[in-house]
Amino acid sequence: MTLPMPTLDHVVINTRERLDAAAACYRRLGFQLTPRGHHTLGSMNHLAIFGTEYLELIGIGPNATRADLLRFPVGLDGLVFGTDDSRAVYDALKAAGVPVGQPNEFSRPVALAHGTEDASFRTVRLEPQAVDYGRLYFCHHLTRHLVWRDEWRRHPNGTIGVVRAVICAADPAGAATLYRTMFGPDAVRPTSDGASVLIGLSRFDIVTPRALAAAFGPAAPDPQGRTAYMAALTLRTTDLARATGVLSAAGVRAADGNGRVIVPAAEAFGATLEFVA
Repeated sequence: MTLPMPTLDHVVINTRERLDAAAACYRRLGFQLTPRGHHTLGSMNHLAIFGTEYLELIGIGPNATRADLLRFPVGLDGLVFGTDDSRAVYDALKAAGVPVGQPNEFSRPVALAHGTEDASFRTVRLEPQAVDYGRLYFCHHLTRHLVWRDEWRRHPNGTIGVVRAVICAADPAGAATLYRTMFGPDAVRPTSDGASVLIGLSRFDIVTPRALAAAFGPAAPDPQGRTAYMAALTLRTTDLARATGVLSAAGVRAADGNGRVIVPAAEAFGATLEFVA
């Protein structure tokens, strides 16, 4: 049993205990961030809301018990699929033999002009043994109107969406097997340097370390001894010159050329950011 073709819900930058510094960094990169949210799970976040997906900066306080966030270093560590039927997702993954945890509900207060409401979610998370390079899970938004608000979609750098996430793995074909199991063979296509997984209007490119280095050079993240990790995001902007201007004004060391602007991982909390028009 396989799941229907998924959509990308959001991507997650794990800041661990450094959420304040990460929020300042991403504002400097030209993102408008939502006010700080406090999950009932003990974590905290800020979001950069785009058209149909968002980027999440997540962090923990000194007394948090989010062991899943402490499993990985600072950087891109979460890729999240969207679903409107989390219980069916859980049943399908179990039937396919994918290690998966029970659906889990949590919430966070959202302050609005008329008062505070609770944004609620139900997630289905793949177990750590299912994937070694980060966290993969499905998110069922029970209160979408409290997340995708138009006033939060306006970013100084012009970002409107996530084009792709880049995963580095020594064996891309092997890493892609999980996606074939979940979504069927048509969800994955071979590429010259690995494999590409189709995720709605976005994709996950799984590439070798050599291909990652060829694409991003010194802007790529430090693997920190890892053989597989989430490395980069490609973001679409309405105006590449606008994004370049914001980065330049902020003194960010970005590389500009060939229709893209690349922000080194060292400037973006461990995740290489590639802007395209």
